[in-house]
Amino acid sequence: MSNPNKPNHWTLSARAEKMNPSVLREILKVTEKPGIISFAGGLPSPKTFPVEAFREACDKVLREDAQAALQYAASEGFGPLRELVASRLPWDVSPSQVLITTGSQQGLDLVAKVLIDEGSKVLVETPTYLGALQAFAPMEPKVVGVACDEEGVDIEDFSRKAEGARFFYVLPNFQNPTGRTMSEARRAALSAAAAKLGVPLVEDNPYGDLWFDQAPAAPLTARNPEGCIYLGSFSKVLAPGLRLGYIVAPAAIMPKILQAKQAADLHSPSFTQRMVAEVSKNNFLDEHIPTIRALYKRQCEAMQDAMKREMPAGTEWNTPTGGMFLWVRLPEGVDTVKLLPEAVERGVAFVPGAAFYADNADSRTMRLSFVTASVEQINIGIKALGEAIRAHLAARSAKPEPALET
Repeated sequence: MSNPNKPNHWTLSARAEKMNPSVLREILKVTEKPGIISFAGGLPSPKTFPVEAFREACDKVLREDAQAALQYAASEGFGPLRELVASRLPWDVSPSQVLITTGSQQGLDLVAKVLIDEGSKVLVETPTYLGALQAFAPMEPKVVGVACDEEGVDIEDFSRKAEGARFFYVLPNFQNPTGRTMSEARRAALSAAAAKLGVPLVEDNPYGDLWFDQAPAAPLTARNPEGCIYLGSFSKVLAPGLRLGYIVAPAAIMPKILQAKQAADLHSPSFTQRMVAEVSKNNFLDEHIPTIRALYKRQCEAMQDAMKREMPAGTEWNTPTGGMFLWVRLPEGVDTVKLLPEAVERGVAFVPGAAFYADNADSRTMRLSFVTASVEQINIGIKALGEAIRAHLAARSAKPEPALET
């Protein structure tokens, strides 16, 4: 007897066709193999999670405010948490300008939905955060990379490419993936140029509190609050499993961002918001964050020292002054995508740099994270990485040149 029902046939939207799996998430699956030392994930160190403080906050919230904590709530977010965010920013911010998001990644998604149409020009740094490229892609923009150097954005290149751009997405502090920090001079020049050319800035600052010796210069948004959207996160200073971030936006654009938030998930978890607000009382963050800085500084210095010992000649890398990442460029002839499985075979993983480029990817680059590995693991892992690179270079040089056709 034949089946009277037609087989299911799912037709994907054009938007869904534009979605791609996260290269980083796929790499993280590889690093789950036993014995792998991973410098791949942009994960905060679990050693920094204030578990006891959250245990106490959880008990208090459930004891004193359980009904509200477990109920639906306002889309804008928990009032005291919005006030906390506003009070910690270095310019005059009203809590009404703060929207609590489900991680700062949701902030990128909301910005994309509100500001991007198919074919819209969006500017990004070269290279830039992979998660932002993923968030923007379903809206089908034309993403254009702006040249950068060790001080940050190339202002002349930005000015040449600015016409018609919906916004310029930038990470001035300890950027993901490069770890670089934009200088004061470049911030001032970029802010002035963006205001003159009428290009809004979307400033993403998840790492800004993670400086080692000196705080970075003032945010771009502090210089022109009406021309910027600012994204922040509790993931790097408390714990990423909370999935709490925030957007600070001008009054002119906030209503549409709020509507996008309401359509996405109604509101971020009420319980988690109350826990963070409770944990953050009595200047807890001011006492807790310095312990993270000290740990990450030690591990960054350990990786720098190991790189000096183990990397082959011709390898270049930066010296970050905060954050979580080291950016490496290998000698000519190395493709880090091809190098990765060889490194994994030796027990170490990284992220190939090509995934972080909007265009004209540099295949010789890689991102290393120094925050989740111990100093001992850093020394072992960088030694293994150096050996993998040397073996890769040796294998390439041993290959005979292809014969010329006659």
